[in-house]
Amino acid sequence: MKESLVFQPQGTCSRRIDIRLDGDTIREVVFTGGCHGNTQGIAALVRGMRVEEAIARLEGIDCRGKGTSCPDQLARALKLMR
Repeated sequence: MKESLVFQPQGTCSRRIDIRLDGDTIREVVFTGGCHGNTQGIAALVRGMRVEEAIARLEGIDCRGKGTSCPDQLARALKLMR
């Protein structure tokens, strides 16, 4: 499993997601752009969570009919880290 990743989201307001893992546990997530309060909330909620649990909870969340969202893009990034 990769230890860190800089991910460029597609179809969302956020422009970048920086992720740092410790084994299969999320240590830090930082969003650049997007709705600041919401992305800070997502990052705080997944801190300390196992990667697979975060993917299961976030994958498929839609924002205003875009077919994706910041949480969904985080799940996609985490899948790339497996």
